[in-house]
Amino acid sequence: MATANVSQILADTLSADANTRIAAELKLSEVLLHQEAGLALAQLLLAQDVDIPLRQSASIILRKYVKERWSPYFESFKGNAPSVEVKSQIRHAVLQGLSDPNRKIRSLCAHTMSYIGNCDWPDEYPELLNSLIALISSSSSDSVHGAMQVFTEFIKSDLTEDQILPVLRQLLPVLLTILGSTEQHTPLTRARTVSVFRQCVTALYMVKDQHPQAVKEATATILPVWLEAFKVLLNLDPLKDVSNQDNWDGLAVRIQVFKTLDVIHTSFPRAMTSYVRGYLDASLRHLQVMFETYDIFYISGTGSAPGSSEEETVELPHLICPLFDFVSNVVRGGKAKDWLQAENLNSSVSAIFNYSQMTADDEETWAADANAFVAHEEDDTQAYGVRVAGFELLYTILNRLPAQICATFQTVIHQVISASQRARENGSNAWWKPLEASLAAIGSQAEDVLECIEDEQDSGRAKPIDVEDLLANVVPSVLNQSDFPFLQGRGFVFASQFAKLLPLQMAGQYLEAAMHVIESNSAGIPVKISAVKAIHNFCQGAEDSAITPFVSRIAQDLGPFLLVTTEDTLSLVLETMSVVLDVDKGQWLTTDLSNSLVLAVLGVWAKNNKDPIFLSIFTDIFTSLASSSGTGVYETVVKQALPTLCTAIAGAKPQEAWIAGSAIDLISSLVRGAPEGGLGDGFFALLAPSLFNCLSEAEDRDVLQNGMECLALIVRKDCRQILEWRDPSGQSGLDHVLKVIARLLQNDDESGGLVIGDLIIHLLRRAGEAVLPVLPGLLQAMVSRMLSAKTATFIQSLVIPFAFLIYNQPDTVLYLLESTTTNGRNGLDILIQTWCENAETFQGFWQSRISTLALTKLYASGRPSLQSLMVKGDIILKPETKNVIMTRSRTKTMPFPVKALKLLVHDLRSGGDSATIPKAEFDVDSDDGDEEWTEEEQNQGFKREEFAFLSEMLGPRGVNFDNDDLLEETDDEDLRNDAISQIDMQAHLVSFFKECASHNVNNFPSNVDQLSTEEIMVVRHAIDH
Repeated sequence: MATANVSQILADTLSADANTRIAAELKLSEVLLHQEAGLALAQLLLAQDVDIPLRQSASIILRKYVKERWSPYFESFKGNAPSVEVKSQIRHAVLQGLSDPNRKIRSLCAHTMSYIGNCDWPDEYPELLNSLIALISSSSSDSVHGAMQVFTEFIKSDLTEDQILPVLRQLLPVLLTILGSTEQHTPLTRARTVSVFRQCVTALYMVKDQHPQAVKEATATILPVWLEAFKVLLNLDPLKDVSNQDNWDGLAVRIQVFKTLDVIHTSFPRAMTSYVRGYLDASLRHLQVMFETYDIFYISGTGSAPGSSEEETVELPHLICPLFDFVSNVVRGGKAKDWLQAENLNSSVSAIFNYSQMTADDEETWAADANAFVAHEEDDTQAYGVRVAGFELLYTILNRLPAQICATFQTVIHQVISASQRARENGSNAWWKPLEASLAAIGSQAEDVLECIEDEQDSGRAKPIDVEDLLANVVPSVLNQSDFPFLQGRGFVFASQFAKLLPLQMAGQYLEAAMHVIESNSAGIPVKISAVKAIHNFCQGAEDSAITPFVSRIAQDLGPFLLVTTEDTLSLVLETMSVVLDVDKGQWLTTDLSNSLVLAVLGVWAKNNKDPIFLSIFTDIFTSLASSSGTGVYETVVKQALPTLCTAIAGAKPQEAWIAGSAIDLISSLVRGAPEGGLGDGFFALLAPSLFNCLSEAEDRDVLQNGMECLALIVRKDCRQILEWRDPSGQSGLDHVLKVIARLLQNDDESGGLVIGDLIIHLLRRAGEAVLPVLPGLLQAMVSRMLSAKTATFIQSLVIPFAFLIYNQPDTVLYLLESTTTNGRNGLDILIQTWCENAETFQGFWQSRISTLALTKLYASGRPSLQSLMVKGDIILKPETKNVIMTRSRTKTMPFPVKALKLLVHDLRSGGDSATIPKAEFDVDSDDGDEEWTEEEQNQGFKREEFAFLSEMLGPRGVNFDNDDLLEETDDEDLRNDAISQIDMQAHLVSFFKECASHNVNNFPSNVDQLSTEEIMVVRHAIDH
């Protein structure tokens, strides 16, 4: 295929005539099916007599050809790969293109060569690396420029462990030469050498475990040379790099140097030790020298930054951010302690405050876009930038030197206040920016600052920063600066971040001012959002007594915001509404206010019911509304919300499962908030038809899981309504609940996990005798499902209900299981095998306890069917299988009574949720001068090392871990208050072992003898004390 033909087609694709262009593009698609097309494109991009736009087009299409026709290696491969010979010719042409006189052609060829290298090197293109090294070693700056762009990608993704070290020996000396050739090579090319070196350092770090000696030698010889070079570069005047009006290419080298120093410090910190102080000095000097430039081009925006001479972006923030990151990591690593003395600390904090000022772009964007402003103010949505990096550095230093940094805050903030006042008097329009930045910086560390103040005062020292003085004498005047809304808003937020320090009266004044802004028609976006944020913080940080007088008004003010905000702003308003409703447990709510809030929230939910973040806030709000003790509030909330949500469940299409799922979730939140007296007449009657119909047809796991949680909550709160409800055919609510359970038990998807078990447990606990007629069928279904259950949580859901029943009615349940057969296996056998294999994985405080208690019942029952039952025991370890992965099939079997004892001993010594032995019951006599006592007598018959082992098994120093803190948040209130949760498990298990020993329960001594040595020690220790 002639190059001229391809040239003409490409020329036509650039035609202004649409018909010509479309015809050419179709023709080009046909031509690219032939391998000769790739070669023609490669030849065309090298043709010096062809116009640059056409050569650029050829380069772009060639890259497309490589991605689609070169090899199946590429995901976009479409077939018709070129022959080995044609590939070789194309590679050669592209390699030549890296040295082309035109910069854009070189860059395009570099991109194409990166793709080819990714695919072909080293197997099909082994000479690539040497060819690239030859180019960067040449005297041609064009060749170096082109090849360096390939290396930037190449080192990152293509070198294997064995190739790295040999390549670096060849490559790094050449890179260092290029970096030092300031006259011969452009700053951007030299910056790429540093970037490639950084990737080399990362590569060395990745293989240091495989080649420790080689990497140690390499770093010892390589790193000092480069670190010296970086030291020289950073000591050059940085202002020279921004004095060029055409471009700031020189900054690129410094940017890459700081990024690389960060990587070296992380990967090989010892190599940095002797250089750290010099680099920290250089970092601070950069911050001080460059600030005027940063102020002109970014903060005030009076100048336009020139960028770079190539397509790469080079901006001053790109230097400041990695500089801050580097210093942060050095401080975090403890290497900056000597450097962080008074002068450097003061200068560093001043620099961070300076660079944290809002830029002109920030002002423009945030004044017009509420969501952008909120996103920047929130910790978890902040876009990374100079301000965020500066705050992170403050956080790091503050954690290292809390008192010193707080004292520095005190000094610097007053310097800023004085300077801002002078600037304002001199007519500066930007006088407010340093003050806003300083308040933002200190406020961003509010939690740690408050902790530091408390620690210092507790230690009898003066508080290092007087925040109360700022709140009383500085911030109030800031709140009046309506012409400077960002500063005014910052005042609100700052005060709320330190709400704990505000006297009651002053907190009320701040809240009054914030509400005035929210209610104002003239206030702009930034200050209104700041006022909302402040109210959010006040509700979380201040005493309820300070907020209660205003809380109803706050809720009324926030209501309209729900209907006019979106995205991040809506999230802020919803979160604020949620914390407002928690004030004084919502006792202040009225029926009218709750009615309007429910309508507003439902309106927002209807538009955002697919957003999981919003949904979590909706549920909190509904729970808070429903749990209010205000007269008639619960009834009003249910009356407004339940019909709408039931309609949504009934009308949700299968492809819109999230609507039903979120509606059920909101109903669950109503049930959570319902009073102890029940859900109110008609609640379940209204919900049941749509809920059961939905759960009988739904396939979506979230819908099914939410439905099970909702039913479990209703069973807990008002089981009577489920038992009394009947559908038109006469079936009860309980019948429908059991149908739902049966459907989920038959489902192969086990993601419902613990939810099914929770529902069954609460049915057994709450429904009483109503469950008895269907209990055999339910238990049979659960035992059958155990045979195919795979996940730990699902298995727990099947076993724990049996544990509950056995604990309460052992004989009845065991008889039922003994008379049940599934797939030729006895029901008791299936349960016990499943239980014993999974007991140690059970989650939840109550669930673990009921399992342990039921095991004691089973052991003590002495039933012949249990005595003869053999279960899987410990894994068999032999010398020849020491390093072999063991499976269940390689475990020994043992009688169930022995396994039960093993599990109970595990609970006793685990130091976990089930039980440990309290210190008070097992005090060891100290060495009080009775030297005639033997070691065994001092340690209750055990030698010192045995006793130390036993103590470790029983928990750290015998500490009693059996306390309420172990009740997980996931355990519901019913189970937390259940009698089982109140049992002293330590005493219970110790009593159990003593009882078994004294009455020889179930041939106890013989069973104990089959335990391990460590387990026998625990049992004996429990019995003897």
